[in-house]
Amino acid sequence: MATRSNLKTILFDLDGTLVDTAPDLSETLNRLLIRHQQPTRSPESIRPYVSRGTTGMLGFAFGVTEEEPEFVDLRKEFLDIYENRLCHHSQLFDGMDNVLDFIEDTNLSWGVVTNKPDFLTQPLMQELSLDKRCACIVSGDTLPQRKPDPSPMLHAAELTGSQADECVFVGDAKRDIEAGNRAGMHTLIALYGYLEENDKPDHWRADGSISKPTELIDWIQNSSTHV
Repeated sequence: MATRSNLKTILFDLDGTLVDTAPDLSETLNRLLIRHQQPTRSPESIRPYVSRGTTGMLGFAFGVTEEEPEFVDLRKEFLDIYENRLCHHSQLFDGMDNVLDFIEDTNLSWGVVTNKPDFLTQPLMQELSLDKRCACIVSGDTLPQRKPDPSPMLHAAELTGSQADECVFVGDAKRDIEAGNRAGMHTLIALYGYLEENDKPDHWRADGSISKPTELIDWIQNSSTHV
């Protein structure tokens, strides 16, 4: 079993872990609802579904599943709206800038593994001036597989020059923790993220959890040495 003393790389889920994208995604969903003459939803009610992407948000707002014919058209409309308002209100979670500074100052690397498609991930990272700082960006369509498959995690480790057991993956969804565990990485749950009411993070078999980003600094510091 890997020990935390060989930690080299911190990998983050994007939406709900590294960046608070819920404000722009909520506004996008409400614009789509208005377009279809449906009542809007409060940002607070939308927030828990953000981590499940368009499938979760459209299911919540329109009651459709991926199997239904109208889903494809709704998803395209949603993405067309969102692409033009990617970073109006989205920003790093409070304290995450200090976390990234700490990671870089201690000669560790960090990267992103997300199920968000690349045509949205890359511009968002650029808007936030994060694309040049991170060691890798693995999007939902970088590989044929997506989380909870471990392949994107292993690809990220390879891109950063790390072994899987030298990485910790931080995420706010069950599939994040499952993917990290299956890849042989350390895993941490971002409890400040977009968890749903019925989620049971205690059952996800993560190595730990953080209730705010800066607690990740403490977790890293408790790793005695870095390679």
